[in-house]
Amino acid sequence: MSVRVRDYYDGDEAFLWEMLYQSIYVPKGEEELPRSILDEPAIAKYLKGWGRFGDMALVAEADGRQVGAVWARLFDEANKGYGYVDSMTPEIGIAVVPEYRGQGIGGRLMRGIEMRAKSAGFRRLSLSVDPQNPAVRFYERLGYVHVGWSGTSSTMVKALA
Repeated sequence: MSVRVRDYYDGDEAFLWEMLYQSIYVPKGEEELPRSILDEPAIAKYLKGWGRFGDMALVAEADGRQVGAVWARLFDEANKGYGYVDSMTPEIGIAVVPEYRGQGIGGRLMRGIEMRAKSAGFRRLSLSVDPQNPAVRFYERLGYVHVGWSGTSSTMVKALA
């Protein structure tokens, strides 16, 4: 399988929203959340009004279709994300469509957004993750470290040295 990671363009907006939905952790055995969760202000703020300063995203394609995405957005003290650290640390989100998980696509997306953020002058990235989510180990392998809590979510940070 050939995977290509490319820059986001305006035609990717619907896919980015789908990936935001896919990024919401639901423990095995629990009912899926309704798609209307994307309308909740605490979730919608991750993509609503996309294209402001600091917004960046990459899309992975394989087999002629979009299969994953990673995005980064700056927040501020008045409008924090779940993984908020400070106003100069972009918070990232990532998802890969279920049938393409476990094939290295997430790692390629993460390395790509890290390189993009570093070249844009950012010194670190943050994210939030449910501590029960198996993705915690993935993020730790990539060098993200736990720095605090936002509700029940772990906030993790990686320096982009």
